[in-house]
Amino acid sequence: MTGSVSLKPDLGRFGVWLGSRSLEPELAAQIESLGYGGAWIGASPDADLAWVEPALAETSSLQLATGIVNVWTAPAAEVAASYQRIESAYPGRFLLGVGVGHPEHTEQYQKPYDALVSYLDALDNALVPTSRRVLAALGPRVLELAAARSAGAHPYLTTPEHTGKARHLVGNTVFLAPEHKVVLTTDAAEARAVGRKFVDFYLGLSNYVNNWLRLGFTEDDVRKPGSDRLIDALVAYGTPDAIARRLNEHIDAGADHVAVQVLGASRPEQLIPVLDELAGALSLTH
Repeated sequence: MTGSVSLKPDLGRFGVWLGSRSLEPELAAQIESLGYGGAWIGASPDADLAWVEPALAETSSLQLATGIVNVWTAPAAEVAASYQRIESAYPGRFLLGVGVGHPEHTEQYQKPYDALVSYLDALDNALVPTSRRVLAALGPRVLELAAARSAGAHPYLTTPEHTGKARHLVGNTVFLAPEHKVVLTTDAAEARAVGRKFVDFYLGLSNYVNNWLRLGFTEDDVRKPGSDRLIDALVAYGTPDAIARRLNEHIDAGADHVAVQVLGASRPEQLIPVLDELAGALSLTH
């Protein structure tokens, strides 16, 4: 009896999450050379996705993904046309991540679940396959939608405990790719200071705060500037081996892939050495 073939996207166990809206080809090549299987581009990339082909041209196996295209600012028809253009040139190497963003920062943010459903309908009509798209999902309702209407979910700023709950909810056949932040330092005070700088924005967003409360954090934990307990749960730090153990907790909890966001290293010359150290601890092939 032959084994079943997984229909999940294959981005390897670990990838890199960048809040850059685009990806320079040289950086894509460096990320691939270190053994990471995917690069996620955040900060609501433009619908034309013009940066994707140049980055794919400089790499041979790296998967590119959006984390995420915002349904309010990137028209579905234009995104679908971009997807079809990329898929035609580089089959199977681009994963479309979509989501509804933050209610506090979108004037037209009304009935976000319905807007997401309508967006998925438009992608269906444009023949963007469910197997090559994922949804930003935190709560049960959108996680279930991700399982029903896409390849799976890309939860952002979560914990391995959330990953375990999400896996239980969506089942084993759904792709699950959480993001996790890291700071490469053994100084806890330094790591927390860097982590708080980045987490501060999300402490004012109801979807993230509500998710943390569902995970058992208290009102005191999620009140600005965020408790040490919350920051330590969201931001891995320590030696490369200690960070690798934390990231692997997501894998052990049921993640297929973990998108690693390095904090405090915005330039490639800062980022690549950190990714190199982590690659060794994560046993990546490079």
